Amino acid sequence: MALRPLRRSLRPALCAALLPLCLLCAIGHAQVASVPAIAPLAPGEYALDPAQSRFGFEIRTRFGQRIEGFFPRYEGTVHVLADGRHQVHLRLFTAYVEIPGKPRYTGWMRGEAFFDAPRYPTVSFDSQPFSPQVLGKGGPIPGTLSIRGVSHAETLTVMPAACTRPGYDCDVISRGTVLRGRYGMDKWDLALSDRVTFVLRARLTEAATR
Repeated sequence: MALRPLRRSLRPALCAALLPLCLLCAIGHAQVASVPAIAPLAPGEYALDPAQSRFGFEIRTRFGQRIEGFFPRYEGTVHVLADGRHQVHLRLFTAYVEIPGKPRYTGWMRGEAFFDAPRYPTVSFDSQPFSPQVLGKGGPIPGTLSIRGVSHAETLTVMPAACTRPGYDCDVISRGTVLRGRYGMDKWDLALSDRVTFVLRARLTEAATR
């Protein structure tokens, strides 16, 4: 009988201790519930919309300055396989790479020290097949990146979608950071970071080719 008051006195303390855990569970459940159900695409090949897609990159100087560039010329397709998985194929044309407002930097990026456009006209990324649900909840898309004739396994990370038809009603946003030294772009180490981050915002054209 003497234990009953003690048990009653422990209840408020126990509830207070469990409250943060309950809140975390509720938040996690709400986040899972908020992930949009992705509308499936029919099998076929879908082209990227050149009017709405943008393919850029970022590199920082050793002093913390961020340099941003983009590829105004590119080719890109999303191949939807018979089993519903997707494959992405990208080709970025290095002769047109641009650092807006900085013609000297633009020349350097196109030149021998970086993309070396006359010898290596494209940067390419070919993904492995991946579930379309990655486009909804976000996640990694592994594949092969080729720069200056050198190929390595790299991963793009897709941001969670803001709509049920990513690529149509909202951008598919992905980022991937690589070490430029692995691809022979090892000049100016004293001035520039080795890390280059590619930032891709993609939209699809409406129709697929069979």
